[in-house]
Amino acid sequence: METTIKDIARICGVSVSTVSRAINNHPDINMETKALIMDAIKKYNYIPNNSARNLKRSESNTIAVLIKGITNTFYTNMLKVFENEIQKKKYSFFLHRVEEHQNELDVALELEKEKKLKGIVFLGGYFYPSGEKLKQIKVPFILSTGGIADTVDKKSCSFVMVDDVRESYKMVDYLCQLGHRKIAIISAPPDDISIGKSRLEGYKEALKDNGIDFDPNLVRYKIDDGIDTFSMKYGYEVMKDLIKTGADFTAVFAISDSMAVGACKAIFEAGKKVPDDYSVCGFDGLDISFYYEPSITTIRQPVEEMAEETIRILFDMIEGRIDTESKLFPAELVVGKSTRNI
Repeated sequence: METTIKDIARICGVSVSTVSRAINNHPDINMETKALIMDAIKKYNYIPNNSARNLKRSESNTIAVLIKGITNTFYTNMLKVFENEIQKKKYSFFLHRVEEHQNELDVALELEKEKKLKGIVFLGGYFYPSGEKLKQIKVPFILSTGGIADTVDKKSCSFVMVDDVRESYKMVDYLCQLGHRKIAIISAPPDDISIGKSRLEGYKEALKDNGIDFDPNLVRYKIDDGIDTFSMKYGYEVMKDLIKTGADFTAVFAISDSMAVGACKAIFEAGKKVPDDYSVCGFDGLDISFYYEPSITTIRQPVEEMAEETIRILFDMIEGRIDTESKLFPAELVVGKSTRNI
């Protein structure tokens, strides 16, 4: 049962107004009393509702989009669709960034109480909550892109995404068909259990099915809190490190287009050419993959269609037409100038 401010007041033996003063840092409260109240708030997991200081939560028509990886340009077009479609429905659009090491569900539960949400979109990230924690979310929610852990009952939640394992497999298999046998991957750090994990799995499966031994030395990543994983800088730094090792490879699969562009920059700085010396490919189908020279071979996700479907399903749940609904979108292998036969 949800802890209320009255519960905290009763536990501490004080009035509701005293609890309110402690929460709002009013000076006219004894420090020992304040410490007692704050300890109780922490112990009983009470989340103050800052949007209604009179302790009454007014109705709101707010849809929250919780995004992991806000610097990833892949999400830019999706957010535009979300905002437009949500506003068409006369709802408010609320965007909240989730840090890489934060648990999306913990953030969602706090925002649900704070903002009195009508619905939640989890954008990016990786869904691995317990069933009990899922049940704590009282409003309709949907996962858009990202991934879902095998331990989660997929019938208990709605999602819209591509199969990252299958689509990564498609890309690496394509490189194998071009004759490449030594294929490096610019991946996410090992503690990333989101799409990085799924795309690495697809890479491994494609190598295995093509009779190529997996070489852990060709799985490259960088652990640096100052660099966003799915960025050009990340791809650039990882590729520089890979070239310095003197590793023997003819192709590199970067798990995002931004990484791939950064990798190309490092290759050029090393006096090498793409694709003459190294074939490079990415994932996502960003505009930059087309306009970059050489154009990047990539897996194009149908971004706008996925975003529109996400909002349609969410409002079907909000309006009571469905309980849950999910859809896997196919992605397209787009061949650019950055890969070649060997």
